[in-house]
Amino acid sequence: MVSKASRAEMRQKKHRRIRHHLSGTPSIPRLAVFRSNKHMYAHIVDDTRHATLVAASTLQKDVKAELEHTNDVAAAAYLGSVIGKKALEQGITEVVFDRSGYLYHGKVKALADAAREAGLKF
Repeated sequence: MVSKASRAEMRQKKHRRIRHHLSGTPSIPRLAVFRSNKHMYAHIVDDTRHATLVAASTLQKDVKAELEHTNDVAAAAYLGSVIGKKALEQGITEVVFDRSGYLYHGKVKALADAAREAGLKF
């Protein structure tokens, strides 16, 4: 009998595999993305200090006020532009993109493209 792991377990396995190769440094931190059923979160992390340098999510009042829905592609694109602007204000211009095991498609791609348009390089 074939047993199939759940989608969440498969994503977590992919995420562990990806994180084995990716690491954020002080000069090039890691842009980590997390999607829940209702919201999206983006963090720029320095893994050597275990510190979050910049964070944004669709839960924040200023971001949520601009959005009609917090879990669609438009919300992801807006979140990408917000995280990009915040990173540039902190002096961060280059990051390593950590898709956290999600497919580079839809919301994750929209967030990444908007962050690139805001000025981040990856």
